[in-house]
Amino acid sequence: MKPTECPKCHGKELGKGKHAGYGVMYPDNKMSFGSEIDYIICTDCGYIIEGYVKKPEKFKGTI
Repeated sequence: MKPTECPKCHGKELGKGKHAGYGVMYPDNKMSFGSEIDYIICTDCGYIIEGYVKKPEKFKGTI
């Protein structure tokens, strides 16, 4: 379900951002280039509502 409101300030203006380059998420104990992380952010207070790796398959077998 897509978020429509910030749980912290109840703002309704949300935006999308990402970590890339050196800010990628890397799997533990596995050789991989990792994956960018996408975020849903409140544009009123800056709260990060959701965060997801773009390529979750790179993290299979790490636990």
